[in-house]
Amino acid sequence: MLIVICIVSLMYCISGQLLNNKFKGHASQYICSIPGLPGPPGQPGPNGASGAHGRIGLPGRDGRDGRKGEKGEKGDTGLRGKSGPVGKIGEKGDRGLTGKNGPDGFAGVKGVLGPDGPPGEKGDKGQRGLPGKPGLCKCGSLVPKSAFTVGITTSYPEEKSPIVFNKVLFNEGEHYNPTTGKFICAYPGIYYFSYDITLANKHLAIGLVHNGQFRIKTFDANTGNHDVASGSTVMYLNPEDEVWLEIFLTDQNGLFSDPNWADSLFSGFLLYADTNYFDALSEDYA
Repeated sequence: MLIVICIVSLMYCISGQLLNNKFKGHASQYICSIPGLPGPPGQPGPNGASGAHGRIGLPGRDGRDGRKGEKGEKGDTGLRGKSGPVGKIGEKGDRGLTGKNGPDGFAGVKGVLGPDGPPGEKGDKGQRGLPGKPGLCKCGSLVPKSAFTVGITTSYPEEKSPIVFNKVLFNEGEHYNPTTGKFICAYPGIYYFSYDITLANKHLAIGLVHNGQFRIKTFDANTGNHDVASGSTVMYLNPEDEVWLEIFLTDQNGLFSDPNWADSLFSGFLLYADTNYFDALSEDYA
C-alpha cells in the first residue's frame, strides 16, 4: 500500500511540473520531492486564564452503616499498674475462742552456755557463821607494805607536769607507776617522801604535789657547777591519793641525769598504816 501511494505521488508531481513549465515557457525539467519525516513536537504553550468557579453541589446522602465485624482474638495481658494507696487500718475484731492445747513436743537439744551476766547488787549481810577451827598464824602476810625508789634517765623534763621517773630501783607493791610518774596510795596511813635531784646549767624550781596541790617547794640556783636539790616530808594519804614531783616555774628546769648511773632520785614508803581502817575492813569480812 505504501508503494502504491509513493508511485501516485511521483506521477502527480511530474505532470504538475510539466504543465507549469509549459505555461511559463521554460524547458521541461523533471523535479520531484518526497515529504520528509514528521518533526518533533513543539514546547507546550502558556496556561490559559482560570475559569469561573462552578456552583457547589448538594451534599450526598449518608451511607449505610457497615455490618458488625467478627469478634477478635483475646489480646496479651497488659503491664501491671501501680499499687494504690494503703487503706486505713480497720477496727480490731473480737478475740476468738481459745483453742485446745496441742500435744507436747520433744525436748530440744541443750543450748550453748551464754556469756556471764553483769554482777548483781551486793546482798544483805548474812548471819554470823559458827566459829571455825583454829588456823596457823600468818601474821606477816597481814602487814601492809608500800615503798619505792625510782630514778630518771633524761635531763630537763617538761615543766608544770608530773616528772616521769622511768628507772625503777625498788617498787614494793607496784604502787608507783613508771609510765605516769605518779605514786597511787593503796593503804591509808602515814607516808614519808623525799627527793634528791642533781642540777646543771640552769636553776631548779621543783616541788612535791599531793592530789594537785604542792606540799613542799624548793628552789636552787645554779652556780656554774653541779649541785644537789633535796626535800622531804611526811603526810597522811587516803586510798587512791596521788603524789608526784613537778617543776613549777618555766625555764627553771635544771634537772640533770646521767644515763649511766642514778643521780636524780624520788623515794617514798609507808611508815605505818591506819589501824582504824583495817579494823573496820576486818569486821566487814568477819
